[in-house]
Amino acid sequence: MADQRRAERLDQPREPRGITLPRFDAEAFGRWSEGIARGMGTANFIVYMTVVIALWFGWNTLAPADLRFDPYTFTFLTLVLSLQASYAAPLILLAQNRQTDRDRVALEEDRRRATMQKADTEYLAREVAALRIALGEVATRDFLRSELVRLAEELDAAAQRRQKRELRPPERTGGRPGSGEGRSGGGEPPLDEPRDDLDGDYVRDRRRPES
Repeated sequence: MADQRRAERLDQPREPRGITLPRFDAEAFGRWSEGIARGMGTANFIVYMTVVIALWFGWNTLAPADLRFDPYTFTFLTLVLSLQASYAAPLILLAQNRQTDRDRVALEEDRRRATMQKADTEYLAREVAALRIALGEVATRDFLRSELVRLAEELDAAAQRRQKRELRPPERTGGRPGSGEGRSGGGEPPLDEPRDDLDGDYVRDRRRPES
């Protein structure tokens, strides 16, 4: 009674009524159709089919009349070939559709990987540029080497000047008239060197008595 009331209600759609077809595994059928299409696309299939048709023609032409199962005009052979063509075309189309689906999935995967690789490449390029900018403000090995070489040369030159000043004999006090200020004041004659603080030039000038 309840089922009858439910069937009479207008706010609910009716259940579809029709012929229920047997269910099958679409994946298994697709693999089977691909196998058939792959077999029909080989040279062996063409050779075997040619041999069968030639034997068919020879038997139904040369055999005794009572043994011929498909006499001239070969109506049964035409029916078999038509049936084969009518099934081969959908199977080949099904195999092509499955191959197209696989190609689309592979293309989408390749596009996704290409996008990821492009993003990774751009990230690495930005990182390399940031490292180059950061390294531009850091002293390099060649710069440090040149600075150390220059400092060593300055220290060697200063040591040589100091050694010359220490090995030079002291001058007598009260030199000849007309001599320079260094000789009259008892100081040392100036060397051929720049005035700097390494040899104590400025300290000696401060200690020198004013004239």
